[in-house]
Amino acid sequence: MINYDKIIFEISEPGRKSYSLPALDVDQKEVKNFIDEKYLRDEELDFPEVSENQIIRHYTNLSLKNYSVDQGFYPLGSCTMKYNPKINELTSRLDGFANIHPLQDASTVQGALRMMYELDEDLCEITGMDKMSLNQAAGAHGEYSGILTIRAYHEARGDHKRNKIIVPDSAHGTNPATAAMAGCEIKEIKSDENGLVDLDSLREAVGEDTCALMLTNPNTAGLFDKNIKEITDIVHQAGGLCYYDGANANAILGHAKPGDMGFDVIHLNLHKTFSTPHGGGGPGSGPIGVKEFLVDYLPKPLVVKDGDTYKLDTDREKSLGRVKDFQGHFSTLVRAYTYILSLGADGLREVADMAVLNANYIQKMLEDDYNRVAKGVCMHECLFAGLKDDADGEIRTLDVAKRLMDKGFHPPTVYFPLIVQEALMIEPTESEPKETLDEFIKAMKEIAQEAKENPEILKTAPHTTPVRRPDETLAARKPILKYQG
Repeated sequence: MINYDKIIFEISEPGRKSYSLPALDVDQKEVKNFIDEKYLRDEELDFPEVSENQIIRHYTNLSLKNYSVDQGFYPLGSCTMKYNPKINELTSRLDGFANIHPLQDASTVQGALRMMYELDEDLCEITGMDKMSLNQAAGAHGEYSGILTIRAYHEARGDHKRNKIIVPDSAHGTNPATAAMAGCEIKEIKSDENGLVDLDSLREAVGEDTCALMLTNPNTAGLFDKNIKEITDIVHQAGGLCYYDGANANAILGHAKPGDMGFDVIHLNLHKTFSTPHGGGGPGSGPIGVKEFLVDYLPKPLVVKDGDTYKLDTDREKSLGRVKDFQGHFSTLVRAYTYILSLGADGLREVADMAVLNANYIQKMLEDDYNRVAKGVCMHECLFAGLKDDADGEIRTLDVAKRLMDKGFHPPTVYFPLIVQEALMIEPTESEPKETLDEFIKAMKEIAQEAKENPEILKTAPHTTPVRRPDETLAARKPILKYQG
């Protein structure tokens, strides 16, 4: 049997080719005169020598080793790994979008600029904001730009003492990291017994040094904070601003707007909520939206409309400047624009309806086997704290996740949020039909039963994957990134 685990250099044979190129018709002496000699190689590149069918088989088999949302259920909590409609890909590859250059004159790319302008308007309508900056490369980049925008506002008003960012203990890890990178100090506030913001702790935390509150609603426990308007009012009364982490926006589309909740700045993960294949490093897009009083401080350029013409506005004195080359990750913007136009207002509302329904269905069906964290209805994701019948803690959440791989499912998020011991967070998204959810629920129940009858099978899982249980600490701290032949 052919061994498809070999890397491409191991199947290379001298003289084997998969291409046929025309004879070189460029004078190599002219090339050497044109290119500085220090940039020219003295030796041939060490490329593998393989046939075309070997290349196809090699990369096809590599792709099959990598789990994807096109293969199966991807229930990562707070990541919104939804199915990505293929029409998004088709539109992003249209000539007028795919084959333009960011340095072209604005008059030659009016279609692209119009798309960006209308996406800006759509996202503002969805979030309750007044203007969007589309340049940010990802969610964390959006957070950073958003907090810098808030700081620029405070500084312009001479309010230099505002350097404290309030962050709930259930926040995404990027929130405190963003605050630190923006030169602020972090004030952590505790959650109350229901997993929501403790209002008394918030009142104690705010003051004359409050720059902003960073919050996502629904939060990382999948809970919508019913006190959200009181929360933002408390911060505003202290002179601070409110920043909305849009990672969980999939739960509220068409139902609630962060701008109406009292937030002044928001970032959206277009690659999550508005459907672009992501994970493993990209691609991403994290536009930020602001209320009118903050528009002057947004990164530049912004897309504006002058009569019937669209252009990039770079002449903005108060802007915090550029945060990304050119216009950000343009193809991701096209995909989000397509997704929004395809679904329309009613479709986006149904996205949230189904995402919330699916999460509550899983939460209800698994509550007899796993420890529910939230009381009552959850939003887009449900959170459990380990197995219910495991008082001695013999089986860990990691064991459940590893065993789930044997049953053909990608594991949910584990050990997050950090405030929940043995956390297991499941976000089914709106993409999955009931049949898929039932298969997942069945697998989770089987694992709970195995934990009682044969715990060792969980502790040694997975048993069917190419890689078993690597040393995760060494994999993170000392990854092997180069093939050693």
